[in-house]
Amino acid sequence: MLLGFDSSLPFGLLLPLAILAALLFGAAWVLIPAWLQAYRGSHIVITTIMFNFLASTLMEYLMVNQLNAPGATMPESRPIAASAELPFVHNILGRLGIPMSPTPLNLSILLAAVACAFVWVYVWHTPWGFELRTVGQSEKAAVYAGVKPRRVVLATLLISGALAGLVGVNEIMGVQHRLLLNFNAGYGFTGIAVALMGRNHPVGVVLASLLFGILTQGGAELAFEIPAISRDMVTVIQGLVILFSGALAYLTRPWLEAAFALLARRAPAMRRA
Repeated sequence: MLLGFDSSLPFGLLLPLAILAALLFGAAWVLIPAWLQAYRGSHIVITTIMFNFLASTLMEYLMVNQLNAPGATMPESRPIAASAELPFVHNILGRLGIPMSPTPLNLSILLAAVACAFVWVYVWHTPWGFELRTVGQSEKAAVYAGVKPRRVVLATLLISGALAGLVGVNEIMGVQHRLLLNFNAGYGFTGIAVALMGRNHPVGVVLASLLFGILTQGGAELAFEIPAISRDMVTVIQGLVILFSGALAYLTRPWLEAAFALLARRAPAMRRA
């Protein structure tokens, strides 16, 4: 859509249309895996990974045969018009007299903030969010309470797909300014790690995403400035963070429960004494 209307539509109209298109396409792409999960019991991880391969093949076809820029040696589209680009934060602050080093951070950070606020309100302050949490904790209890798990699973995955589609707004309009292959490589697995570390809570996810962003961007800068530090070291650090905050998060739980139980038994005796 951007390549067709970036020169003819004003930015104020193009941006909402791009956001709407990203939401609709993200939801449409996950529709079949969502239906298979809800009505056939297929594992959502398996089906979505299979659809990743379909998306990769489709993108290769489009970039090589349909959208490739004339004369380009790489499978990428022409740059979008400058009027369709999301402004970088360092440029905005520079106009206000606030110096900031150039970074890929752009105004899509506001879109991410709105998405986080929406998820927080939806999950914790709406009846649909209550149904979602109930199905996640115990599907049998949800059925007993009158909740329809299939409908909840389908709606949740469609919303998730729509939010995932917003990544394209940041990458294409804010960072790359063109469509190219593999611009989102690794985002899915990083998102799983961020959700795991953030305990599936919007506040925790925001903090975890900031940590991973700092590690990724800082690691790239260090690898450029100090050749002895490679990107592999950053990956190892990220893996250790995931290991200790996720996989080993409940390692000490039995010991802590035993300690608190012991203190609870001693408290009445101490009060009587």
